[in-house]
Amino acid sequence: MDTRQLKTLVAITTYRTFSKAAEIVGLTPSAVSQQIQALESELNVKIFERASRPPSLTTEGRQVLELAKEILHLEENTIAGLRGRKMSGTIRLGTVRTSALNLLPQAVVAMHDKYPALKINLRVGFSSAMISDVASGRLDAAVVAEHVSLPPQLRWSPFLHEPLWIIAPETVTERDPIHLLGSYPFVRFATNVPLSNLIDTEISRLGVVTLDVAEIDTIGAIVTCVRQGLGISVVPHSAVQSPDADRVIKLPFGNPHITRRIGIVERINAPRGEVIERLHALLAELCGEYGVQRD
Repeated sequence: MDTRQLKTLVAITTYRTFSKAAEIVGLTPSAVSQQIQALESELNVKIFERASRPPSLTTEGRQVLELAKEILHLEENTIAGLRGRKMSGTIRLGTVRTSALNLLPQAVVAMHDKYPALKINLRVGFSSAMISDVASGRLDAAVVAEHVSLPPQLRWSPFLHEPLWIIAPETVTERDPIHLLGSYPFVRFATNVPLSNLIDTEISRLGVVTLDVAEIDTIGAIVTCVRQGLGISVVPHSAVQSPDADRVIKLPFGNPHITRRIGIVERINAPRGEVIERLHALLAELCGEYGVQRD
C-alpha cells in the first residue's frame, strides 16, 4: 500500500468515476483500475461494488477510505513540518452550527489570505460529535461551546464571551423583557445543544411560560422568522451581526444578563498547535469587544 494508491482511491470517491479520477491523478483509466485492484489484493478486501454505476464503496471500502484520508493527512502535515512550513498543509476543523453563522467563514477566508499554503477543511456538526472526533484524531480542532467536562487529553480555550439577547420584530413596542417573553409568540430554539439548554433553563428560572409558535433548530432561521414578524426569540450576540439584523430590536436576556462562551477544543500538545493558536487569535479579534485572548 502506497500513497499513490490512496490518493487515487480518494479521487475516485470524490469525483465518483474512475475516468474522472484518472484525469485528476494523471493516469489512464486502466492504470487507476490496476492501482485499486492491487490495493484490494494487498488488503484482501473488496473496496468497490463495480456492478453499480457509479461504483459504490463496500463496507470495507469505507474503512479503507477513512484510513487513506488519515494517512494522506499525516503525510502532508509531516512533510510541511519537516520543511519548516508550519503554516501549510491541511487542518481539519469542526464547528457547531451556531458559531458557523458569521465568525468562522470570516476567519477561514482571512487565514487563507494570510497563509495561502494552508488549507482548512471545515465540517459542521453537533458539539458532542466534534469533541469525540478531536479526541480520536479525526479532527485537529473544533469550535464548540463550553462543556462541563472534556476527555483528559483535550483542552478548551475560549475566544468569545458573548451575551444573549431577546430579539423581536422592529414593530414591537414592549421593552420589559419578562413581559415580552410571556406575552408574545415565541420561536423556540429546539435542539439538544448547550445553547438551547441554557436558554430553556433561564426561561424556567424566570418563571415564564412562553407562547410557542414554532420550534426551529437553526439560529439563522430563527432570526429570519423574527425579522418577518412571526414572533420573538432568544439568540446569541453573534447571530445579530449581519446587516439584516438591524431590523430587529434587542433586549437583555436573563437577570443578570446571560452570556455564553465559545472556544476551540484541541488535543494537548496538538501537532498543529501553532496553526490553532493563530486561528484562535484571529477569531478573538473578529469577536471585537466580546473576544477573549488565550492565556
